[in-house]
Parts: sequence; C-alpha cells; structure tokens
Amino acid sequence: MAKILVAGEIPEKGLEMLLEDHEVEVFTGEKLITETELKERIQDKDALLSLLSTPVSKEVIDQAPHLKIIANYGAGFNNIDFEHAASKGIPTTNTPIASTAATADLTIALLLAAARRVAEGDEVCRTVGFNGWAPLYFRGREVTGKTIGVVGFGQIGQAVAKRAAAFDMKVLYTGPNRKSPQVEQSLNATYVSFDELVAESDFITINCAYNPTMKHMFSTKQFEMMKPTAYLINCARGPIVDEAALIAALEGNQIEGAGIDVFEFEPEISDGLKKLKSVVLTPHIGNATYEARDAMAIMAAGNIVKILKGEAPSYVINGVKKETILV
Repeated sequence: MAKILVAGEIPEKGLEMLLEDHEVEVFTGEKLITETELKERIQDKDALLSLLSTPVSKEVIDQAPHLKIIANYGAGFNNIDFEHAASKGIPTTNTPIASTAATADLTIALLLAAARRVAEGDEVCRTVGFNGWAPLYFRGREVTGKTIGVVGFGQIGQAVAKRAAAFDMKVLYTGPNRKSPQVEQSLNATYVSFDELVAESDFITINCAYNPTMKHMFSTKQFEMMKPTAYLINCARGPIVDEAALIAALEGNQIEGAGIDVFEFEPEISDGLKKLKSVVLTPHIGNATYEARDAMAIMAAGNIVKILKGEAPSYVINGVKKETILV
C-alpha cells in the first residue's frame, strides 16, 4: 500500500480517490505546514499532494527517497523546485483548466467593483450612511465601451476577453506569443506590445503565468505610462506588481484604482494598500469556488492514482515522462 502525504485539507472528492487503495496522511494544522514539518512527514511517502502555498524546496525533495510524484493543487507551480524534481525523475503536475472560469469571473468582478466603487459604497452603507441620491455623489467609471488590456492571453486571459465582450470592450492583449488570426477574430482581440497596452488601456488585467523574470513587470515606469483614469487588476501572482510603486501611484493619483487578489509578500498585505479606498482587496480567491476547487482536487488526486498504477499522469510541467520515472 502506497503512502501519500496531503499537505493541507482538500475537498472530499479528492481524498476519497486517494483513500480507496492507499494510506493517506493529511496535514490539518491551523497554520500552513512548515518546511521542517514537511521534511519530517515526507521521508517515507510515495506521493505528495502539495498546495500552492506549500514550498517544496530541493531540501524537501531530497528527504523523500521514495517519492514518485508531486501533484500540486493549483494552476501555478512556482512554489516547487520542479527542475530538481525532474533531475530525480519525479514528475510535477498542476491543475490547469479547472481554475479558468473562476479566475476570469473574479477578474471581471474586481474590475467592476473597483470601477463602480462597490466595496467603498458597502462600507458607507454599513457605517455613516448617506443622505440620498445626488448628481455628484459617488461617481465611478463605466466599463462599457472602454479598452481592456489583458496581460497573458492563455486560457484565463481569453476567458476574460470573452466576458469583456459582454460590455462591448475593446480588447488588447500582449504576451510572448501572438495567437492565431482565428483566435483573435473570435475574441475581437488585438495583439500589441506591452508598452502600447499599458499606455492605451482603461483597465489592465494581469492573467499570465509567473516566472522570476516577470517580477515587478508593473512598477513606477508603467504606472507613469498608464492613463490617470486607468485601473489595474491582478489575479495572477503578487510579485508581478511592485506594491510600493502601486501604492505611490494611487496616492499620487497617477492611476485611479486597482483590484488586487494576490500580493507581493503574501500572505502579508502592505498597510498602504489597506488604507486606500481606491483599491478593492480579496484574499487570493481567484479559483475559490466549489466547482473549481472540487475539480482541482480530482485532477491532483487523479494524477497520484495514475502514477501509483504505473500510468502516465496528466499536466506534467517538468518534462518527466512515465518511462523515465525513477522508482
């Protein structure tokens, strides 16, 4: 019977799959599992189901001589030293696709909430109240007919563009590769340079995958290039945005607002962001729906089950093929 470590509580649908034929240990601490505890627990395990918040370092991997797979519960995988895992013949998988609709939905939700000052209005209604309708009171920005710039035009970015079409928005996008004419036509999207997108967009949404070269892609220079009425929405990864520069840009009215779901020093949130009424904040809930989280659990658990049956897993991100797995 294979031994599996699950680094945090996940939906039952995933656990049920693992418990059918294997011995499963689930970390249930109030705080995230520490590296020290992970090293201790993983030593005799055949599989690890890690969470996006679980750092799986070289040192952790080296403590697991029997490890046959690291199945990450999340579309991202920058929490894992997947290259070191590959060097030891350990495939690393993620859970793409499952997050697409939920993350695109939240991107648009933050965009609308920031533009129409929803969170700010909610606070007013719950505290000081208001005196009634007035022509100059609580004005925000219309979304309809505006230009949205999508940074990263993979599955999530394209799903954002589909939703933007409902608001008759002009869609610009940028990324390492231009999409086919068919994709552009179907989404009424125009490929532009990063700088052009930054300068021309009324709303910029960050929906790209992360790698270290993208750190501070949005910093002082970019905020100076943006329209003073522009909004920045980040549902990708926190380090893409220089938080200190964002706070300065908002305080100095270089841009009008922001919607932020991920943070540079997560789980810490800069005090400057918390104090700004022009920012809508959510606690990294891009794919936090019952539907998405169940699907992710099934995908991660399913990959572990496949490996332990001698089958090839899906969504391997570090190039390790079944026939090269070291067992």
